[in-house]
Amino acid sequence: MDETNYTTEHRKGQHLTSEERHIIEVRWNKDKRSIYSIAKELGRPYNTVKNEIMRGTVLLYNGKVRRYKADIGYSVYLEHRQECRRKYRTAAFLQDVTKHFRKDKWSLDACACRAIAAGTFQREKTVCTKTLYRYVDLGLLPIKNMDLPEKLSRNTKQHEARENKRNLGNSIEERPETVDLREEFGHWEIDSVLGKKNKNEPAVVALTERKLRNSIWLKVKNHSAKAVDEALDELFATFGDKYLEVFKTITSDNGSEFANLSRLEDKGIGIYFTHPYTSCEKGTVECHNRMLRRFIPKGQSIDDYSADEIMIFADIMNALPRKLLGYHTPEELFDAELDRIYAV
Repeated sequence: MDETNYTTEHRKGQHLTSEERHIIEVRWNKDKRSIYSIAKELGRPYNTVKNEIMRGTVLLYNGKVRRYKADIGYSVYLEHRQECRRKYRTAAFLQDVTKHFRKDKWSLDACACRAIAAGTFQREKTVCTKTLYRYVDLGLLPIKNMDLPEKLSRNTKQHEARENKRNLGNSIEERPETVDLREEFGHWEIDSVLGKKNKNEPAVVALTERKLRNSIWLKVKNHSAKAVDEALDELFATFGDKYLEVFKTITSDNGSEFANLSRLEDKGIGIYFTHPYTSCEKGTVECHNRMLRRFIPKGQSIDDYSADEIMIFADIMNALPRKLLGYHTPEELFDAELDRIYAV
């Protein structure tokens, strides 16, 4: 049988029309054409025509004859279209992400990976961190890019170490190597956070443990060495006679509020000071200071917040699962270390 040279260009994404179904019915039932020949005539993929014939084929004469019916094929098509929609297997997971992001201040990465690490969701019912960020860009989550935590800017410039402007105590160069390795618990970094730059304005003393990233935020009456000394003495007292196992070393900058910090060496705590203008040498506490700014924006008076509220802010951050901790929280690991210390 001679055939016209029809185009075989595939029309992706276009469904069969009623006219094409009737052509299939005539060519298949009456003309006894092959599926390949019909597909070539219609410019359709082979599988499209084959599947359509399978869907629309009925048995006639007590099952002795098989015929393709265009109207049957169309009715099956409409039936399948009712169920043809994107299946959002991750709907519950995305609701969980939104809840933790809004209420608990978790990052999208923490939301994605904690759900798997804690066994809250099966992996196939979640999406990865990169996909969550893409959902935000596409507007598929009730979270906007402006709501995302500050993206840390990495300072890759190399600075030569300079001598301390103030000789407050031991240089960071003298700090034991075990502190740098972050393998031992009990080594802290300290910094202060200001609200309004007034002399008598309250401030926050921030301490962060280098290994576990657990933070302690203390409200002090002003930005002075005396206020810092009083806050630290009260803090050490809460740990009783085990405070030396909790606070083995503290690394500080050369701010005037830490002028008396070296006195703690008499208590058995190692005190070390960074080089001037080198905040990266105590980058852990600097990073956590930016987390504090989620609750107390720059320029906002610390006096607007009670000491209890500031401690609650710290509890929220310590309950944030961290990628570098295997998606455990600093609070979980810190409590485990205290249990170990006090069990001895």
